[in-house]
Amino acid sequence: MSTRISRDDLARRIAADIPEGAYVNLGIGAPTLVADYLPEDLEIILHTENGLLGMGPSPDLALIDPDLINAGKQPVTALAGAAYFHHADSFAMMRGGHLDVCVLGAFQVSQTGDLANWSTGAPGAIPAVGGAMDLAIGAKEVFVMTDLLTKTGQPKLVERCTYPLTGVGCVTRVYTDHAVFDVAGGRFAVRETFGDNTLDTLTSLTGLELGRI
Repeated sequence: MSTRISRDDLARRIAADIPEGAYVNLGIGAPTLVADYLPEDLEIILHTENGLLGMGPSPDLALIDPDLINAGKQPVTALAGAAYFHHADSFAMMRGGHLDVCVLGAFQVSQTGDLANWSTGAPGAIPAVGGAMDLAIGAKEVFVMTDLLTKTGQPKLVERCTYPLTGVGCVTRVYTDHAVFDVAGGRFAVRETFGDNTLDTLTSLTGLELGRI
């Protein structure tokens, strides 16, 4: 049985790859955990699509400000020097190429870097695109944080996405609970494995031809 790491450990791993001075957006859901693991000695500026630049880690329960939230309506903190602005200005930052990194969740990622993360296309499914399309095409690098497999055991890394696309050829790197993958040369290349995972086990789980960095 392949070893999986926890979401908190995965968030910590992603945080270690974000360079000092980067402007970063953390997508709704699991990616917001990354904020809690950014190195305190580095200046990394977090952006929220609802209009905050300089977001900090999650607050203590006793210090929650109900008016200070991220795009997922979770309570957050604001670091010294933080700025608040109009929603339209926030999206102008996203669309204008001013973000260095965004971290998004995913339903599927193709081996050519296509991203599907807003709808499974299933009857009755509630679409939830939000600002993901703007982030996918606007950020200089798109990191995906996701489980390698669905709850039914189907791989989220695929040859071609079968769900409605969020962005085409936009994903740079995929961080999963089994391994870290780069998108390179039209296929996934394994950058790092977790636990007892190997290239062979990951190939078996995904059904894809994988490279190795």
